Amino acid sequence: MKTYRHLFFDLDHTLWDFEANADETLRHLFTQHELSRHGISVEEFIRVYSDINHGLWRLYQGGKITQQQLRVTRFPRTFVKLGLQETDSPDNISAQFTDILPQKTAVFPYTYEVLDYLQNKGYVLHLITNGFKDIQYVKLNSSRLTDYFQEIVTSECCGHLKPDTRIFQHALERTGATPAESLMIGDNLECDVLGAYNAGIDQVYFNPDKRRHFAQTTYEISCLSELKQIL
Repeated sequence: MKTYRHLFFDLDHTLWDFEANADETLRHLFTQHELSRHGISVEEFIRVYSDINHGLWRLYQGGKITQQQLRVTRFPRTFVKLGLQETDSPDNISAQFTDILPQKTAVFPYTYEVLDYLQNKGYVLHLITNGFKDIQYVKLNSSRLTDYFQEIVTSECCGHLKPDTRIFQHALERTGATPAESLMIGDNLECDVLGAYNAGIDQVYFNPDKRRHFAQTTYEISCLSELKQIL
């Protein structure tokens, strides 16, 4: 088994439970803006928003839309998809979502236990995230994750998004790590697994839903506690 020293984690959907936190935020906004008056359910609202948000994120990661376009279009598109008008989308709902969401604190099971274990074993922990810098730091602070990581590399800070190998090279340069002693842990087969592979870095695919796939990964886990069997 290879000896690793530097561990690079993704944040959303890997440590910080984006779906749980977004669900809680969207339910709050649904109630606050009395969206049930439009004849839609909160479950339908969340499902449609999530589908549209994921699609826009794929466009953003592919360089086809900007951060601002993503932020300002996802709620109006949700309302249109629900059979309503763009104008039915409250003017401030996007800003409220952006403000409230990162203050949520749900993380995946065993997150703190595993990070403590890895630190005590002497591994140096870092983050590589495509999330927006202003939001990611709030998430980390709110969920008490900041102090675990020596370097926090965001796509904004280096100008490249995962899976572009340049963000991984930037992370290696910032941390003084080599590919051979590094390991990337993330939930996205393209951004985290393929991106790290192309940069010469071994990968752990975090697959809590045990989705079927045909990708080649160095390791695969469905629970963060399984990292103890690898490291």
